[in-house]
Amino acid sequence: MGRDTIADIITSIRNADMDRKVTVRIASTNITENIVKILLREGFIENVRKHQESNKYFCRPGLRIYSNYQRIPRILGGMGIVILSTSRGIMTDREARLERIGGEILWVLPGMKEQKWIHEGLITESLPNGMFRVRLDNENMILGYVSGKIRRSFIRILPGDRVKIEVSRYDSTKGRIIYRIRNKDSNN
Repeated sequence: MGRDTIADIITSIRNADMDRKVTVRIASTNITENIVKILLREGFIENVRKHQESNKYFCRPGLRIYSNYQRIPRILGGMGIVILSTSRGIMTDREARLERIGGEILWVLPGMKEQKWIHEGLITESLPNGMFRVRLDNENMILGYVSGKIRRSFIRILPGDRVKIEVSRYDSTKGRIIYRIRNKDSNN
């Protein structure tokens, strides 16, 4: 049973991102170098430094998915990228479509996670179905809905409570209530 080097790279980078680590060490092969160049060019990683070490044995998995340039999947409407191994080298789905060549799909990378803003606010009105009208500290009024974690924990939110609310960059009129801030003067 061989190792899947590409999956090892994906897992190492994903785990480092989740743990907020600054550096990741991965085995150096031709394919990993080309994939890292693509990730650097697309903005998924910031910096690359190569250490001189011996190359490790590289073995490909048995499942291979090939696609012509017309059938290369579009991830999140073009927000993500697909990395392919083509007859002209390793490239992204956009480059392969421009050059009109297909190849083996090595990796599907969803787009960058949507950045969210976290604000504090005051519940001013309770609405049906777990919805609330929230006045943020910057005096904006938005519609807030209770997150699943608060709902599962049976945390009661009432008008007058201060909350933390997560607001999307793309729709600043509504947000998800993620935390109820405790009053310091109450004994609850």
